[in-house]
Amino acid sequence: MSEKSVHLAWVGTAHIHTPGFSNVVLKRKHTCAGVWDHDQARAEKNAKNLGGEVKTVEALVADRSVDGYIVCSETVHHLGLVEKLVKAGKPIFIEKPMGFNSSQSQAIYTLLEDNKITFQTGYFSRGGAGVQTLKKKIEEDFFGKITRVRASNCHSGAIGGWFDGEWRWMADRSQSGVGAYGDLGTHVLDLLIWLFGGVKAATGAFDNGTARYPGCEETGEAILKFASGTIGTLAAAWDDVADPYRIQVMGTKGHALLGSDLMLAGADGKLEKVDKLDEAQPAGFDAFLDHLEGKQVTLVTPKEAAQRDAVMEAIYQGAEFQTWVEVCSDWH
Repeated sequence: MSEKSVHLAWVGTAHIHTPGFSNVVLKRKHTCAGVWDHDQARAEKNAKNLGGEVKTVEALVADRSVDGYIVCSETVHHLGLVEKLVKAGKPIFIEKPMGFNSSQSQAIYTLLEDNKITFQTGYFSRGGAGVQTLKKKIEEDFFGKITRVRASNCHSGAIGGWFDGEWRWMADRSQSGVGAYGDLGTHVLDLLIWLFGGVKAATGAFDNGTARYPGCEETGEAILKFASGTIGTLAAAWDDVADPYRIQVMGTKGHALLGSDLMLAGADGKLEKVDKLDEAQPAGFDAFLDHLEGKQVTLVTPKEAAQRDAVMEAIYQGAEFQTWVEVCSDWH
């Protein structure tokens, strides 16, 4: 249970993470200011679970008792909803990706910045103890000149039919904007940019995998050229039965492999497990709730979220046209 109860408004409950977020909110004993969804049955189901009422977006915006808004709608609706929500001047959590495409993400970024809105999105991977320790090692120049990085985020969603039922929209790019690659890849893309800096160009290769979801890629790889000169590759898929490691770092003085454990090697090249990790930090949805409870946390900025979406769009364009795509220099 949290130290401070907050009053939350739910604006869209379509995302597959909605049940998990709801469980966290209920465990912390936070209250429901109301639930909106364009799907009435879905709104009613979630309102009942959260102990609130179905309301219009306008009513939720006008309710001054609301402490924060949670946007878990289909991605195609994000911009239109944020245009209304910023009028309330309250913090907003927008499940990733922030926008349906890069231009919509930049429009949302502008709305949030112009209205001085506190923002957070679901990049929970930043908070892990292994990632926190790896970031510190990078800052300490443990690896020397970092030449290559590799990231992976894969699960068996397509194999298991996770998106066959109520989550089907997530495999419909007319509603989601992205398929498996954008859905899962955005988490590790965030980590790569957070750890190694801006990307100046990207390309990709996608495949439909099991072809369970027509018109939607289920697996893919990207190559990234970082502004620093580092070369990165990034895998994301719904077609993998296992994902043994998340990040690999290669440098002139050492290298690292991060999976369930963090393994480090110095100049001798011998990997050893790091037994003492830095403390894990709140991230993603948990960090948003912590912020509303008055705790000191670091949130993702609107610009960071828009940057990730710009790079992701470049990867998709590279895959479509089989070419390198430059990323706007403002995002470096």
